[in-house]
Amino acid sequence: MLKKNKYQLLIIFLFVLVVSPAAFAQQKSATARSLRERQRRAMHSRDSLLRAINKSDTSINSLLQRVEQYTTTYNQIGNNLAEGLDTADVSQQLPPIIKRLGKIDTLINTHKASTLRYLFVIRDILDRSQGQLEDWQSDLQDISTSLIQNQNDLIKFTKDSLLKTNPKDSLLKSTFFTQRKAVWLLWRNTDALNRNDLSKINFLQDKVAIAYTDVLDASDHIDSKIKKFANKSVDGEFGYIWEPAPEYANFKLPFNSTLKVNKLLFSFFIKNETLTHLAGFLFLVILLTWILFNRVKVKRNNELSASLSEKSTYIYKKPIISSLLVATAIVPYFYSHPPVVFTEMLFLLPMIFALVFVKKEYPSTKFHFLHALFWITIVYGVSNLFIEITNIDRFVILILNMVSIAAGLVFYKKIKQTPDEYLPYSGFIIKVFIGLQSLSLLLNLTGRFSLAKIIGVTAVFNLWFLVILYFVVQIIIQALFLQFQTKKAGSILDWVDYTIIEQKFRKLLTILATLVWLFFLFQNLNIDDAARDYVSDFLDQSHTVGGASFTFEGFVIFITVIWLSSIVSRIISYFYDISSLRVKDLSVQKKKNRTSTLLIRLGVFSVGFLLAVAASGFPLDKITIIISAFGIGIGFGLQNIVNNLVSGLILAFEKPVQIGDVIEIDSRSGTIREIGVRSSRLTTSDGAEVIIPNGDMISHHVINWTLSNNNRRIELIVGVAYGSDISKVKKILKDMLTGREDIMSDPAPSVFLHNLNESSVDFRMFFWAADIATWLELKSRVLTDVYVKFAEEGIEIPFPTRDINFHLKDEHVSINRFEKVEADDKGKIIPVKGQNDKDEDLPTDSDVSKSSSDPAK
Repeated sequence: MLKKNKYQLLIIFLFVLVVSPAAFAQQKSATARSLRERQRRAMHSRDSLLRAINKSDTSINSLLQRVEQYTTTYNQIGNNLAEGLDTADVSQQLPPIIKRLGKIDTLINTHKASTLRYLFVIRDILDRSQGQLEDWQSDLQDISTSLIQNQNDLIKFTKDSLLKTNPKDSLLKSTFFTQRKAVWLLWRNTDALNRNDLSKINFLQDKVAIAYTDVLDASDHIDSKIKKFANKSVDGEFGYIWEPAPEYANFKLPFNSTLKVNKLLFSFFIKNETLTHLAGFLFLVILLTWILFNRVKVKRNNELSASLSEKSTYIYKKPIISSLLVATAIVPYFYSHPPVVFTEMLFLLPMIFALVFVKKEYPSTKFHFLHALFWITIVYGVSNLFIEITNIDRFVILILNMVSIAAGLVFYKKIKQTPDEYLPYSGFIIKVFIGLQSLSLLLNLTGRFSLAKIIGVTAVFNLWFLVILYFVVQIIIQALFLQFQTKKAGSILDWVDYTIIEQKFRKLLTILATLVWLFFLFQNLNIDDAARDYVSDFLDQSHTVGGASFTFEGFVIFITVIWLSSIVSRIISYFYDISSLRVKDLSVQKKKNRTSTLLIRLGVFSVGFLLAVAASGFPLDKITIIISAFGIGIGFGLQNIVNNLVSGLILAFEKPVQIGDVIEIDSRSGTIREIGVRSSRLTTSDGAEVIIPNGDMISHHVINWTLSNNNRRIELIVGVAYGSDISKVKKILKDMLTGREDIMSDPAPSVFLHNLNESSVDFRMFFWAADIATWLELKSRVLTDVYVKFAEEGIEIPFPTRDINFHLKDEHVSINRFEKVEADDKGKIIPVKGQNDKDEDLPTDSDVSKSSSDPAK
């Protein structure tokens, strides 16, 4: 029993030792969880309070930020309005235009018998005014749009409900109300300014719109009168010439009206084209400076002056008149629709300058004709300024027709007698002139006076303009020639061939002169605007082919851009070709740079093609279809061409051969001068130019002597006679190749015993030439030195000998080829002593043959 109790006490003790710590630990863990929970709840409470406070601050801050935004916006609007409206030019120039439109309306309704020229002058003024009013409308609309946007921003302030919030915090409330009051005052001032400016702009827009409407009405009225006038001019304004119309008998009133209107037009044009006047004057100064500067340089060089005085007669003898003639002939095209009085006054100057040149340089008959034509043109010009039709003007035109025809016939007879003394096509031009004047005469006789005047004026003015343009082209070509003769060494002009430039530039100037002459012709016929409108409508009209829409304008742009790309490509190729001709020693880097011309050309074409497509507006998906169609064609029939094109690209990128390389291909050797897109050009040593397809350059074996350098090894085989001292010969040859400037020292030259032939001991010499272009000359010099040195040292160079056997009956005679022989009395061939005799004493094969066949000899 005691023992049992003992074990129970032990178990209880152990239970206390084990369970009590676990319970204590569990109790401690529960306490810790309770503390953490309390801390978590405290943190959550603090976070909630902070979020509530932050939310209240954020709301107030949003109000303050909104007020600040309005303040910034209205300050910016106020600053812009404070600068004022950019309408000063419109306000100043609009009243004169309105006044001018009133005068034009009066003139249209007053002059019932206006000429066609006068109607077109008024139409030009209206077109100019219409363009100016359209520009003003666009500018005013931009300003009005900006003011309307300002007004919308101002309206937002009054409709913003957030600004009506009443904050609960007294401190924040005071701040908010203070700032809102400030922005309210700013808004009120800005709104007043903006409304005022918007009212001014609207008023100005209304005035411009009214003026624009008046211009359109006047233009319609003028167009109607021009149409009626055209119909009337075809039907005839008069009766026959012997039946004068009484309503056109008054001359004084139309004359005074003509003076008044042309004076008004001239003064208006002078005042409103200041910038264009300055541009024309600057053009004259630049041209005159250029010509005088080159002429002074030529005058300082007596030899050059003597040689150029005949080739640049106009510029050399009369530089100032030459400059004035070119300037006064070109400057009128700086202006857009200048009045006739201005163009005729300016046209008078180049006519006078052309007469000066004709008097000094051409036959007297040409001067007499142009001198008479000068005064005819003056009278035609005065008649062309009349704004009304008169009977006197009709008779004046009739007299001018007859005088012009008579002068043209006399001059044409002189041309037929000595055609070589006149310019080409002079006879044809005079026949056209006589024909136009005859047509004008017939129209005037039958009462179609307006058409008669237009054709007569066109004939004389365009004939003069043709003469003037001829001198303009000659003067510009002479100035270009003078520039090339006075060029500085090393300048870009030093790389340009004047002959090529002169040919190309003369063609270009001729084309431009032809276009200008045609434009002048259309102006004189009063169909320039109609022609321009017709061409514009034709180019802008849309066409559809296969679902793709295009315009001829886009097509013209596409062709033009491609053409310009080709010109740029040709210019690049030209300069590279010139550099290849001027620079004989091309380094590897320079050759690589020159070979890159193909890549540049391809790049120019690619960029030009992309620009052409973008400018023409042609859809890219349709281009893909076209390229696919080309691909089919390539697959069937253009394989060789495509092969050469792709080979050209490979040559451009890999550069196995480069411009300036010396190559061998298919038994041809020469220097590469051009690597084109399809073929390459090889110049041989005999001057021939071989065109090699690029495909052959890729597929065939090509030896490139200058791929990495211009060096070339030269091999010579020199033979000496048996019995010569081998060591001595070898030393002589080695010394001969060592220490020479024309032979490379690295790699060093070498001499080897090459072969033992039947009659000689051959030595093989190796040495390097630094430039492959001189290897033949170097080889010749070395061979010459070898021959001279062997002769000095007594070393024999063997030459071949031949034994000839003759069979005469039963006798056999053997002689050396270089021995003299003769026949004895019995016909026997025997050698003669003296083997060192001259070669001309040796028997020929024919002599020996004759001797053997004829024993008597």
